[in-house]
Amino acid sequence: MKAPALAHHHHLLSATRIPRTNLRPRTATPTSTIRMSLQENAPSLAVVGVTGAVGQEFLSVLSDRGFPYRSIKMLASKRSAGKHLTFEDNDYVIEELTADSFDGIDIALFSAGGSISKQFGPIAVDRGSIVVDNSSAFRMDENVPLVIPEVNPDAMKHIKLGSGKGALIANPNCSTIICLMAATPLHRCAKVVRMVVSTYQAASGAGAAAMEELELQTREVLEGKQPTCKIFKQQYAFNLFSHNAPVLPNGYNEEEMKLVKETRKIWNDMNVKVTATCIRVPVMRAHAESVNLQFENPLDEDKARDILKNAPGVVVIDERPSNNFPTPLEVSNKDDVAVGRIRRDVSQDGNFGLDIFVCGDQIRKGAALNAIQIAEMLL
Repeated sequence: MKAPALAHHHHLLSATRIPRTNLRPRTATPTSTIRMSLQENAPSLAVVGVTGAVGQEFLSVLSDRGFPYRSIKMLASKRSAGKHLTFEDNDYVIEELTADSFDGIDIALFSAGGSISKQFGPIAVDRGSIVVDNSSAFRMDENVPLVIPEVNPDAMKHIKLGSGKGALIANPNCSTIICLMAATPLHRCAKVVRMVVSTYQAASGAGAAAMEELELQTREVLEGKQPTCKIFKQQYAFNLFSHNAPVLPNGYNEEEMKLVKETRKIWNDMNVKVTATCIRVPVMRAHAESVNLQFENPLDEDKARDILKNAPGVVVIDERPSNNFPTPLEVSNKDDVAVGRIRRDVSQDGNFGLDIFVCGDQIRKGAALNAIQIAEMLL
């Protein structure tokens, strides 16, 4: 996949309408304040894959959250090396990723694809860096914690910054993160025995080039032209199709099996039954998921709503009279995962099942924000 130009069309990455909910917006730092993030005694950072959609979002999130650092190294492929980029009013030259890139680096944020992570992740760890990896390369490795800070922070409590020892921490798949942000608080209360997930996944999950293709195709179709299909093998505009991950012998694709396996690992429950159907929909950057939950203990919809209202990183949008529920557009560029359509599953007896609908920004909580929250737990 081609790396997007740094001056990537930022209109692609932003929702166009004013949200009508209490979702927390990203907190922008007023330009008049002195940046407190550049600090002598703070960790040194490296961003691997800095020119990609998630790499660019890493920088936005670091800045929005005032993450402290004493230095930051911008790393990408040879193609992007030598280009300049401005971050927090400082000029940086993008460097080519090599084995020597990690000397003196405390925390390395990786989002450059699985093969790069497999090659350079262990090298960075050997040099003493703590790697937060956004690819699927190490997620199912039993020695690598797979972490959502609101869900299973204890999985990484043995990893310490400044110990001189490198380590790997894996960021889960975006669909898994968005699903479990909402399902976990309910699971803690009533124990999920079975979960059925149907996803409606945005173009951003396939990178900036896929977002550009969706926009291009939409123009082409409206003008009566043949759509350009480079990233996806079929028309995406005004269409939807089964997720483009490879299909496995059992008929599930890799994305669906990630939801199954990652949920079990994060919940530390090998018996929980999970099944998923993952679909790409022509939405720019936020995933939506329909989640059906079956519980061991009864849980009614009112209690579920209260639990979710108090869950960290979750906002409830569940207004039945006005038919107002979460949409991908209104969670785009937001940190919170939105949950609505909270209702008793009428196909099950008693209060042993619920249906919920979840939306979350795939680039933010689904990727960059989760990784930076992991890094914040190391501070």
